[in-house]
Amino acid sequence: MVLLTSLAFVLALIAGGWLVRRLGMPEQPYAPDKPQRFHEGEVSRLGGVAVGVGVMSAWLLGTLLDGPLLKLNLHLSTKTVLLCSLAIGPALTVGVLEDLTQRISVSARLLATLASGSLLCWALGLSIHRLDIAWFDAGLRAWPWVGVALAVLALTGLPHAFNIIDGYNGLAGMVAMLIALAMAHVALQVGDRAVAALMMALAGATAGFLVWNYPRGLIFAGDGGAYLWGVVIALGAVLLVQRNPQVSPWFPPLLLIYPVWETVFSIYRKAARGRSPGLADALHFHQLIFRRLVRGVFHDGRARQLLIRNNRTSPYLWGFTAMSVLPAVLFWKSSLALILCCVLFAVCYVLAYLAIVRFKIPNWLRH
Repeated sequence: MVLLTSLAFVLALIAGGWLVRRLGMPEQPYAPDKPQRFHEGEVSRLGGVAVGVGVMSAWLLGTLLDGPLLKLNLHLSTKTVLLCSLAIGPALTVGVLEDLTQRISVSARLLATLASGSLLCWALGLSIHRLDIAWFDAGLRAWPWVGVALAVLALTGLPHAFNIIDGYNGLAGMVAMLIALAMAHVALQVGDRAVAALMMALAGATAGFLVWNYPRGLIFAGDGGAYLWGVVIALGAVLLVQRNPQVSPWFPPLLLIYPVWETVFSIYRKAARGRSPGLADALHFHQLIFRRLVRGVFHDGRARQLLIRNNRTSPYLWGFTAMSVLPAVLFWKSSLALILCCVLFAVCYVLAYLAIVRFKIPNWLRH
């Protein structure tokens, strides 16, 4: 696992460094009037390419080295790795195209993640077959296609949830790395080294990307990075629960509740105002923290001011993510405890959001 993680880290680090210093890449400048823009100057949004190179190369090299040269015991076959990489291709490709052109429609990107999710479910036989709720589980046994549909929904929706929280240096990347490490920990607890290998490679590649992304903001993950994180983490979550009855099916929902609840709450918020959920705005939780909790910075350059405030925003959300990751790791066997924690997180999120909107923020939270 250490070798696989290190390999993914080094490959992503090298790829990210090349992208930061590249010349002549036909990348469309990011429009200055975008509501989610909180930086000055033009920064490459192709960090997802670096993460993809690190993850998929580490998977492939790990399977090739496992056995003949080194005894890694990854329990990953070359066929599985190739199938996963090919299935992830549509989501990653369309995300990168959007980063390059900013002309891919929301529906086209949704179809791309749907294609990746459907291919993964078909190739690996993925299904959500239990929720530890008796009447619901009985329905899943009676209609197995519902479990497959739920798995496709998870693989399709989570990439867009990560895209929503990808707004500041180190935010989505650190959230993805924390979740991947937590999933790898539980996978090793139950002896599922294949899922652990998938997650550790993702964590290593994300760490390599973060070297360039935080705190200097030299490269962004873009849609490609968000989609890659979402698809791979959703894949690992479905596999972990499907293959290991010891793991509660509510373990992944609690781990992922920050990006998922942010998405659900954003859809509700926009619908209540009569706006399309597909339209971008600047009222997400992390954007409110940037505007109302992070204090202004006195510096001669506006670009430097934005960079410092940008970097100070992410730690608030890292702490918020830890509120779900820590109890998920502690109670990964107990569905009741995990469900209660999910409800508690949702309540805390709404209360915190309302407090920020109404300017009822304690001074000790301002930084």
